[in-house]
Amino acid sequence: MSTNLLTAEQAVRPNMKYVTLVSIIAALGGFLFGFDTAVVSGAIGFMTDKFALNDVQIGWAVSSLIIGCIIGAALSGTLSDGLGRKKVLIAAALLFIVGSIGSAIPETFTGYIVARMIGGIGIGITSTLCPLYNAEIAPARYRGRLVALNQFAIVSGIFLTYFINSGIASYGDDAWDIANGWRWMFGVGAIPGVLFMILLFLVPESPRWLIKQGRPEEALPILLRIHGEEAAKQEVLEIKESFKTEKASYRELFKPGLRFALFVGVVIAILQQVTGINAILYYAPEILKETGAGTNAALIQTILVGFINFVFTILSIWLIDKAGRKVLLLIGTSIMTVSLLLIGLVFHSGDISGPLVLGLILIYVAAFAISLGPVVWVLLSEIFPNRVRGRATAIASMALWAADYVVSQSFPPLLNSAGPAATYWVFGAMSLITVIFTWLFIPETKGRSLEQIEALWHKKQS
Repeated sequence: MSTNLLTAEQAVRPNMKYVTLVSIIAALGGFLFGFDTAVVSGAIGFMTDKFALNDVQIGWAVSSLIIGCIIGAALSGTLSDGLGRKKVLIAAALLFIVGSIGSAIPETFTGYIVARMIGGIGIGITSTLCPLYNAEIAPARYRGRLVALNQFAIVSGIFLTYFINSGIASYGDDAWDIANGWRWMFGVGAIPGVLFMILLFLVPESPRWLIKQGRPEEALPILLRIHGEEAAKQEVLEIKESFKTEKASYRELFKPGLRFALFVGVVIAILQQVTGINAILYYAPEILKETGAGTNAALIQTILVGFINFVFTILSIWLIDKAGRKVLLLIGTSIMTVSLLLIGLVFHSGDISGPLVLGLILIYVAAFAISLGPVVWVLLSEIFPNRVRGRATAIASMALWAADYVVSQSFPPLLNSAGPAATYWVFGAMSLITVIFTWLFIPETKGRSLEQIEALWHKKQS
């Protein structure tokens, strides 16, 4: 009797070893994202001396990557819907490799900008498609943590890159860092780029994309390996049913129901950026120098920022399928709001305490890492219907990168003109808006299949 029960249980239990391995490989695209987010924070000071950059050029040195990311995100939906998730991700890895090497070798600032944009196109594609791919291959019960692996890879890339930056900077003196150190920081990125490209050849194509292309016979073996026979057959039927409505098009996204889903996705993507996380991550060493820390101390403290980001992202992965997406967002963004307002108050008082500012920044980063960081990417990968998921996710990702560009480009001038207090209060106000928006508009998607989530929007449409 017990043997029969065990067999029945195994029949419905997904093959998590296989799914997790595939998801980890896909999530390596997030590692590249994290590397490019962090590498410039260590290089920007040396590049400023090398190319004699002004405030606007410093912002451009950081945000030029993001222009490429916007382009990549914009292209990702149409390309992946036409060519498949896997092929487009392989192309994105190649672009990242070219961008990493190109950023390391230029003799002019313009050459650096062009290379960063090329790499940015690859990052824009991977930032959209890696979580989307994991959502499409994951069992509903475990989808949150498998998609959140992408954010774990991002913060792992950030954390490791802080160590790499610090190690390279300490290898030579200031003159060597200005001449060569920053080049090695960018060039090292080619190594994970090559690894990611090679491993992508080992993963299957998205079964949902295959069914969308009228190739269910190719999708079924993948789903059988993930779910077992009965669950796989049922999933094929549900996926087929979800494609029976109108043909995928950008126009369909603006119809009632789906229009609201797109609104939610775009707004939460923008809010993830305008709450200031990448301004702090990109410019962490320069911010910490303002509190009196020297160059080496600021780089070491930046490693601590990366460590907190890393640890609390792990906690989020553990919680996201237990507590749910909405709860994590509400708690995390509330803490972010308070932290940012207090950071602004410290700078406003003029009595700047380095340890206090560092402590508040760490609380803010921890709150982001447990909420907006992973949860937004999970939501963007799961709230859109199958037939338009590639295009809708691309639009939301493009909005996210556009917001990132505005924040990273405007942060140095804003810091110098309005001052740090006003700057952090603006980010605090955006965090408060995020709390309110989450409470009013974000649905709870924990434990629902992608097809069940799609039905939520149809209810709103009716």
